[in-house]
Amino acid sequence: MDKVKTDYHVHPNYSIDASPAAIKDYCYKALDLGLAEICFTTHLELDPERRDKGNFVMVNGEKRPACHFNWLDSYFAEITRMQAELKSSPLAVKAGLVIGYCPCVEKEIERIVHDYPFDFILGAIHCLEHISISSQKESPSYFGSRTAAQVRDEYFGLLSEAVKTGFFDCIAHVDLYRRYGFNYLGLAVHTLHRGAIEPVFTELSRRGMGLEINTSSRRRGLKEFHPSTEILKLAVKSGIRVFTVGSDAHAPDELGQGIAEALAMLDELQVANHVFTRRKAIPCPARPGKGLQNPSDRPEPEQALQVSDGCQ
Repeated sequence: MDKVKTDYHVHPNYSIDASPAAIKDYCYKALDLGLAEICFTTHLELDPERRDKGNFVMVNGEKRPACHFNWLDSYFAEITRMQAELKSSPLAVKAGLVIGYCPCVEKEIERIVHDYPFDFILGAIHCLEHISISSQKESPSYFGSRTAAQVRDEYFGLLSEAVKTGFFDCIAHVDLYRRYGFNYLGLAVHTLHRGAIEPVFTELSRRGMGLEINTSSRRRGLKEFHPSTEILKLAVKSGIRVFTVGSDAHAPDELGQGIAEALAMLDELQVANHVFTRRKAIPCPARPGKGLQNPSDRPEPEQALQVSDGCQ
């Protein structure tokens, strides 16, 4: 049986590490691929210790501080235009973010997720001790100075804090440390989660939060998606029932990669892929159709509230 194909982790040209491809480019690529829904998830990083490194977005080709939230007016305007342009198409277009959790900016994160009409918010651990563990350039300074036990305690300790905030709908690439950690931790990186991730999953389940299958790991040379099959099975065993699939595309040619396989994994585990509208999870039907809620049936994104910036 055909599955509804969605991609809920997509970086348009607002993300500083993405290609110049615009929201419109991704939408038409999604139509070519037969996707039912696409959700844009621009990076938002607010750690004040990294204000000169990754805390930026791109707007019309210009780098701007991500903490000056007025860039979101442009972001929502582009998404709204595409929703209108594709109103009669088979594609639903959603507005989201992937937010790198940092405990010192919880007030700023809370403000942005509550004051703007997002459909979907991904939470992620991108940095530990203010070092980007997802960066090939930065990660050696982190992994090269820590044991597997230290990485486990620091990563899952911070992840637990992120989940308990309740700010996020799903957790992205929950075993991201596998990307570059293997070079320093060896095979231990594959069992790092044991005994540490179960309490996190219990809390995710209790809160009705979800977990992402992120297929970008294959592009990085890893054999399994994020999370690994072992971790995914633990999630289901822990009672998590909300799952999304995302390519983590940073260029249009990465859009939709691995999605069919990720959906097959969820099917095998007898759990459903989900989409979101205004932060509400909706299970996908078995067969393709006009999204799960026609954009014309959804309330138009309201004008973003005027909020102060989140710079520290």
